[in-house]
Amino acid sequence: MADDTERAGGLAAWSPRAVPGPGVTLTRAQELAVALRHLDDVGWCENLTGHITVQQGEHFLVNPWGLWWGEVRASDLLTIDVDGAVVQGEWDVTPAVHIHTELHRRRADAAVVVHNHPPYASTLAAVGELPDLVHQNSSILADELVLVSDYDGEVDQPTLGADLAERIGDASVALLVSHGVIVTAPTIELAVYKSVLFERTCMLHWLVRAMDRAPIPIAPTHQKQLKASLIERAAPVYWHGVVRTLVRDEPEVLE
Repeated sequence: MADDTERAGGLAAWSPRAVPGPGVTLTRAQELAVALRHLDDVGWCENLTGHITVQQGEHFLVNPWGLWWGEVRASDLLTIDVDGAVVQGEWDVTPAVHIHTELHRRRADAAVVVHNHPPYASTLAAVGELPDLVHQNSSILADELVLVSDYDGEVDQPTLGADLAERIGDASVALLVSHGVIVTAPTIELAVYKSVLFERTCMLHWLVRAMDRAPIPIAPTHQKQLKASLIERAAPVYWHGVVRTLVRDEPEVLE
């Protein structure tokens, strides 16, 4: 029988002597450009749709309407105010930015808001089903998920964004029926890692269901331990690897 005794996870359980760093110091805009390209590389995208906002003082950085995530450079990013109006940048921002602005307004922990329509998450959104946490790395999502079942079409007005934010509540990952997914986090590194693991969680859920077998449940005590380790140890070093590979392979992302 598995030991259900609660054990500490994260840095309290083990802290590495040293880890490989990103190899470069980035501005906030460069971090966002790297995040956009990486999520595009791993399939967390749907051509030119989707947006990521990152808090920068009283304003927010966001990718412009019309550029694909995989081609964004740091200099392409826009600065918007809390109402979604562009205050700096060449291009325009999608009216769907109100998905983000109202979450930022209500949630001090939502310094970063990611939204798009990755395929496995969108498949589960089509049937209104949250994924089972069938793998240990999915534990980062434990007690973090919400299904928003009322579909309002395009969220292109502040009132619609406010209503959506209310329905999301304190959840860090929201699956929107017939739409896609929203991920919130206090940092870019955690937002990217959680986004990647959510899509993988949806994929594994689908694969397990295809086997017509019931998954073996992960004990809540183990999930708590694993969640701490994934947040405190894995997310930072994952992000460092993202930065190293993007800067090496696509150095123009920093321009």
